[in-house]
Amino acid sequence: MAQDWRQMIHLEPRKGWMNDPNGLCFFNGKYHVYFQFSPDSPEGAGRKCWGHFESSDDGKSWEYTGIVFEPDIPEDRTGVFSGCAVVKDGTIHIFYTGNVELPGEYDYVTSGREANQIHVTTSDGRIMGDKKIILRNSDYPDYCSCHVRDPKVRFEDGKWKMVLGARTLDDKGCVLFYEADDPDDWHYVKSLSVDDFGYMWECPDQFDVEGKTFLGISPQGIPHEEYRYQNVYSSGYFRMDGDKLYDFTEYDHGFDFYAPQTFVDKHGDRILIGWMGIGDIPYSNPTTELGWQHCLTVPRRLSLSDDGRIRQCPVINQELFGDLNEAREGNAVLTDLPCDINAAITDDNYKLSIGEAKITYNGNEIVLDLSQGDIGYGRTVRKVLTGKISDIRIIVDRSSIEIFAGNGSYAMSSRFYPSEASVKTVSEGGGFSFRTIRKMEVRGFE
Repeated sequence: MAQDWRQMIHLEPRKGWMNDPNGLCFFNGKYHVYFQFSPDSPEGAGRKCWGHFESSDDGKSWEYTGIVFEPDIPEDRTGVFSGCAVVKDGTIHIFYTGNVELPGEYDYVTSGREANQIHVTTSDGRIMGDKKIILRNSDYPDYCSCHVRDPKVRFEDGKWKMVLGARTLDDKGCVLFYEADDPDDWHYVKSLSVDDFGYMWECPDQFDVEGKTFLGISPQGIPHEEYRYQNVYSSGYFRMDGDKLYDFTEYDHGFDFYAPQTFVDKHGDRILIGWMGIGDIPYSNPTTELGWQHCLTVPRRLSLSDDGRIRQCPVINQELFGDLNEAREGNAVLTDLPCDINAAITDDNYKLSIGEAKITYNGNEIVLDLSQGDIGYGRTVRKVLTGKISDIRIIVDRSSIEIFAGNGSYAMSSRFYPSEASVKTVSEGGGFSFRTIRKMEVRGFE
C-alpha cells in the first residue's frame, strides 16, 4: 500500500526532493537538522533550497519549520548547495555554497560556474541574517576547476577552520583547507589528495572520535569492485596523521547512502547522519509518483573499535521502543514496521528474511538481497566483507532497512518497498529478538 511507504522514524519531506543533511547542531536545548531541498519536484528539479527540522526531546518528536534558505541573491541564484553549522557565543553560524551556472555554451566544469561560499548567522535557528560572501572562484587555487563546494567549518584552538571539497582541472579530487580569525575573512592553507582516487571529493568533514582525527569525503569517479565502491558514488573516511591520509574505509555498503555529516550532540558524542539516497542511481523510488523522494538515515553515534575502525550505533529515543520479543530459529513471526531486530550470531551460516528482503551471513561476508519480488525497484545485491562477527542489528522502517554488524563496524542502508506495514520475518542458523518502534511525531507540515 502506497501510504505505508511514509517513514515513521526517519526524517523525510512531505513533498519534493530531499538530499544532503546540512547544518547539523545542538543549540539552545534543541537539535537542528537542515537539509538540501527541492520543494517543487520529487525529481529534484526547480529551486534548490534548505529546509529545517528541530527537536527539543531528543528526536521523539520534530517540527518542520519550513524553508530557511532559497536562491534569492545573485551569488546563489542557481541553488543553495550543501554546508554546515557552527555554534559559538550564542549564535549559529551557517556556511554553505551558493551555486551559479551562467547562461551560455559552457561545460560548467572548467568554465561557466561560480562556487560562492556564504556565511549567515541566526540566533534561533529559524530566522536568518544577511548572506555574506566569504569566498569566490578567485579565492581558490588556480589548479581548481569550477567545482568547489560543501564547506565544513569548526572553531578550534582559537581559529576558524574550513574544509572544502574540490575537483582539479586535471580531474583529481581533493580537499582545500582554509583558516580565519574572523569568519568573514578566510585565507588558503593547503590542499590534500590521494592519487587515483576519483575526480571529485564532495562533502568533506574533518572530525575527531576518541582523540583520533578523520577526514570524511564522498568521492566521485572510483571504479566499482565486488565488495567496495559498489554504488554510483561512495562515502567514507580517511584516517589522518598530520597531512597523511590513509586507510580509506566506506561508512556504508548499502544501496542508499551518501553525503554524511557529523556533529557533536549535547552529551559530547560524535553523531553522523547521512542522506538515504544517491544521485544518478540506476534504480528508482516509487514515492516519486506520490510527490516526494528520499529521507535521512537515523542518527548514528560514532565510536572506535580496537583496530581504530569507526563504529556506528543507531540513536533512537528509547521512549519509542515497544516490548522485547524473542523468535526461535525457523519460527516465522509477523513484525510490525518500524522495528528493531537483533541477532546473536553463533553459526557461520545465518539467514534472515524480512518479507522478501534477504540478509545472509556465511562466516565472512554479509549479503543484502533486494532482488526478490518488487520490493527493490531495481535494487539487487550488495555485499560487505566482515570476517567473523557475533551480532547483526537491523532497523527497519516502512520503506528502509539499515543493517549494523560487528558492533557497528559495518553498515548497509537501503530503501525497500514492502506491500504491507507488517512483514513475515524468519531466520535460519539462530533466532533473533525484535521490538516495535513507535512513530516519532513530526509537526509543521501543511
